Amino acid sequence: MTLDSALPLAGRKLAFVFPGQGSQKVGMGKAWADASPAARGAFEEADRALGFPLSRLCWEGPEDELNLTANTQPALLATSIAVLRGLADTRAGEPGAPGLAPAAVAGHSLGEYSALVAAGSLDFAEALLLVRRRGELMQEAVPVGAGAMAAVIGLDAAACAALAADAANETGEVCAVANLNGPGQTVLAGHRGAIDRAVALARERGARKATLLAVSAPFHSPLMRPAREAMAERLAGATIRDPRVPVVVNVDAAPATTAAAVRDALVRQIDNPVRWVESILWMREGAGVEAFLEVGPGSVLSGLNRRIVPGALCAGTGDPEQLRKLLADGHASPGKEA
Repeated sequence: MTLDSALPLAGRKLAFVFPGQGSQKVGMGKAWADASPAARGAFEEADRALGFPLSRLCWEGPEDELNLTANTQPALLATSIAVLRGLADTRAGEPGAPGLAPAAVAGHSLGEYSALVAAGSLDFAEALLLVRRRGELMQEAVPVGAGAMAAVIGLDAAACAALAADAANETGEVCAVANLNGPGQTVLAGHRGAIDRAVALARERGARKATLLAVSAPFHSPLMRPAREAMAERLAGATIRDPRVPVVVNVDAAPATTAAAVRDALVRQIDNPVRWVESILWMREGAGVEAFLEVGPGSVLSGLNRRIVPGALCAGTGDPEQLRKLLADGHASPGKEA
């Protein structure tokens, strides 16, 4: 199987997008590790860097331990990089797709670290240690139960910003837009009382759905300021290089092209919104990207991207069979899972 025969991909500009927290599941990456020596090697490298069997946690759980933020973040990074290496591993036989080269990369929240590894801006081992610490700091920033996040479906971004401001004013607590995930899909974060009020306001104002999320902290909100400050110190000593391909960063929805810009973006993203809609639109309109491959577990980003850029090919690569189907079918169409 060669790339030339992969009709949905041949001649198209590609972007690699990397998932963030919420895409984890027990068993993730195991099929790639079984199919590809390079993918297995990524998990082995992660185990050595962290000093514990992260691979076993990814493949066998237990789920509650995998879902601890300090474990989830390196686990997702390791799985995404294992998939990335599997994609290019000629030793994996038919599933491998050497020659798939992205014109741009991006990652959702935590996934930005995976994107930076893919772009050569961060070493994999150092990125693992960074996200492990990032997870710890984000969990420690707010006492468990004091913060919350909620998804609002069916209201536009401006309406969500307005109801967040109203909830904050009524309660005297923090309530802010955290993720701009897709058309009509926005996530809010802040103090629990303010988020509860925002959910009620969203329902009153015609949201199709407004619900609390099962997360352990109010990520990407001003309540993450202590984590930002501590992470800034950690990142100051990290080895970061200029990216080899454009990395569209969450906080600016535009490419960071220098090591200094990357470091600054990683600090600011902790307590600022993930501007995913604008990031995908930049890749489509600014870089001419026509196909978005989700590199890592799940297909959350593929679903979002189809709504952001109708007509683009959006596909997951979470196991070799997904890639095999994408390459072999020759007719995977936009709007369908591949």
